[in-house]
Amino acid sequence: MKRLIIPLLLAIALSMNAAPGMPVIKGERFPDTQGDHINAHGGGIMEKDGTYYWYGEHRGDGTPGSGQKGVVCYTSSDLHAWTPRGVVLAVTDTKGDPLEAGCIIERPKVVFCPATAKYVMWFHHELKGVGYGSAHSAVAVADNPLGPFRMLRTGRVNPGVMPVNLPSESVSKQWSDTLEWWTPQWRKAVDEGMFTVRDLDRGQMARDMGIFVDSDGKAYHIYSSESNLTLQIAELDSTFTRHTGKYVRLFPGGHNEAPAMFKHDGVYWMITSGCTGWEPNEARLMRADNILGPWKQLPNPCRGAEAEKTFCGQSTFVMRVGDSYTFMADIWNPKNLADSRHLWLPVKFDSDGVPFIDSPDSYRIASIE
Repeated sequence: MKRLIIPLLLAIALSMNAAPGMPVIKGERFPDTQGDHINAHGGGIMEKDGTYYWYGEHRGDGTPGSGQKGVVCYTSSDLHAWTPRGVVLAVTDTKGDPLEAGCIIERPKVVFCPATAKYVMWFHHELKGVGYGSAHSAVAVADNPLGPFRMLRTGRVNPGVMPVNLPSESVSKQWSDTLEWWTPQWRKAVDEGMFTVRDLDRGQMARDMGIFVDSDGKAYHIYSSESNLTLQIAELDSTFTRHTGKYVRLFPGGHNEAPAMFKHDGVYWMITSGCTGWEPNEARLMRADNILGPWKQLPNPCRGAEAEKTFCGQSTFVMRVGDSYTFMADIWNPKNLADSRHLWLPVKFDSDGVPFIDSPDSYRIASIE
């Protein structure tokens, strides 16, 4: 009985301090309706017919070093109490299968496609045994939001296609193999497309990622590319399962990952992080009037204590409920990834309409004995 009462009390306590719809989560243990800490990381939330579906990385069984089982889902009717629904995209024991146990699955995002009535999942995918060398994006589909999802394919993005905001003559440029990283000459080469052209035949690398469906129904894939140096935004077709070949590069050499995009009053916003492994760093804020750019970088959107390291979290998703937005992030625990904590904080807007996020210290969470 106690096991069931605790999550209920927590949900009540959270609702006392929540922005409309979403609770405020400050890195405390976040139990599901069975009393277990929610093991869904790097993911996002989709709403369909009044039910919220939270998809995320399964990060082992809580034992340090234990392997992923795949992508899990939790459901809720109020965004406070979450019921575990199990694995919706599972790894397999089949040797050589792209989803063979030991592969890496990160940043799963699911959207509903009206054109096909399918649920479409994209995720960053690394094949077993290659570390982060594959830099693939994988796509899977299901008839039901609870799956099972069936993987369609995995691979690099837009092979043989140049981005629309890089001159076609870049293909014929030659860059020295001995350029020292982070020098002015190297930065100039990155800006000119050195890594884009390097990966042109095989396709663009894609690691940390998000999916954004615009108000006109078009969907876009946002991902960290070019050895995590440059963001790219690629348009998806009407099925949301393929790229159209239209894509742009953002902030070459900026070293951005963990993109979380949202739209407010016709303006596109994106929160990202730097690249420091499992260690937190300062968030970045970008804005654009057109999703394909040009984009402008603004100062860190976080305010207050530990703003310089995003309150120890890393962005994964911005959830909109009505006219309210919530910044969702992971507080990673590399020694036990399943126990990584969740950070959900309201996104506010200043007098100029620029989003910002206050420190968790500014929100009171009712204590539970």
